Amino acid sequence: MLKARYARAALGVVCVLTVSACVTLPPNSQRSPQDPWESWNRGVYKVNDKLDRAVAKPVARTYVRFVPQAIRTGVSNFFENLDTPTVMVNDALQGKFLAAGNDLGRFLFNSTVGLGGILDPATSAGMAKNNEDFGQTLGHWGVHPGPFVELPLLGPSDLRDAPARVVDTYTNPRQYIHNNYVRYGLWLPSLVNTRAHLLPLDDTLQHVYDPYAFIRDAYLQRRAYLVSDGKVSEEPLVDPDTGPDSDQLPATPPPGGDTPPKSP
Repeated sequence: MLKARYARAALGVVCVLTVSACVTLPPNSQRSPQDPWESWNRGVYKVNDKLDRAVAKPVARTYVRFVPQAIRTGVSNFFENLDTPTVMVNDALQGKFLAAGNDLGRFLFNSTVGLGGILDPATSAGMAKNNEDFGQTLGHWGVHPGPFVELPLLGPSDLRDAPARVVDTYTNPRQYIHNNYVRYGLWLPSLVNTRAHLLPLDDTLQHVYDPYAFIRDAYLQRRAYLVSDGKVSEEPLVDPDTGPDSDQLPATPPPGGDTPPKSP
């Protein structure tokens, strides 16, 4: 009965987002080749932003204001520790077995000595903290990110990373908690913790001309950075097989390509 209520509520939210989508593009805006569904995405972003301003942001600000820093750090450590098995599995899927062993050690160390992950003694012991997920694994093996997509409630993503999130849920220990009240009860503090970490970016968004385009471009660039493990990737953000013709795009010279040769 409870699940049916949640399903109806989720369906209602999706219907609202569907009706609200497809907005008119801003004046003088140029359609981005990696965002062919921009009109729809902007509509979903508009609803997401209203929900964020009405609910998520006030809750996150209250959380930061009244909860001491030490407790907030413990909450962040706890949820990062729960995400470590996902990182470890995707390390192994990418052939990074040393990193997978490191993350296994982090998880065991923090889960025991770190009191269930509330503390982070693994970092003090020199165990590096990695960042991997199934979307990065697909990118590592050559799967193109595809078009950008703004997900209802979940925010920015792309055609590769969006379904990969479903896979990541099955490598998170929360998925295997049999008590539904505990399992679903962990989502709220997790979301509040995530939103609280994003509060410093709010001031930046207030000073940009087009917050949607800023978030979109930042997301795509960060994902490309993560997939390449911090290396400068030459992979285009647009699939050349589905994007516009190459002769319609401005040529981008390689770094230093326009630098004139030095005179002897």
